[in-house]
Amino acid sequence: MPPPGSVTARLPAPARFVLGLGLLLAFAAAGQALTHALGLPLPGSVVGLALLWAALGLKLVRLHWITDAADGLLGVLGLLFIPATAGFLQFLSAGAAWGLWLLVMTAGLLVGAGVAGLIASRLLHPEDS
Repeated sequence: MPPPGSVTARLPAPARFVLGLGLLLAFAAAGQALTHALGLPLPGSVVGLALLWAALGLKLVRLHWITDAADGLLGVLGLLFIPATAGFLQFLSAGAAWGLWLLVMTAGLLVGAGVAGLIASRLLHPEDS
């Protein structure tokens, strides 16, 4: 809830929601633009979140400006995971091939580490062989 006497306190709730959503989307877009322009290997939304955090810390953006939109988005957060879950379930059958690949890679790692350990042991203590 905005502090009494602020401009946002006089706005109706839907207008506060749209204001907050606009700010959140602006920071997400700024993050996307920044990562694209600088070629950063980060998701734009993460950079946008960092920019929002900095703006909140510097008090360039007030928390009550985005509270209504953030609460509304958190209320439907579960729905945002449905596409990711559907995609995961679609490729679940590929897990058997990945499991075999992982088993082969793990076995190769263990054999390679064992051989390297034996060679190192013989090089460090040649009199024990």
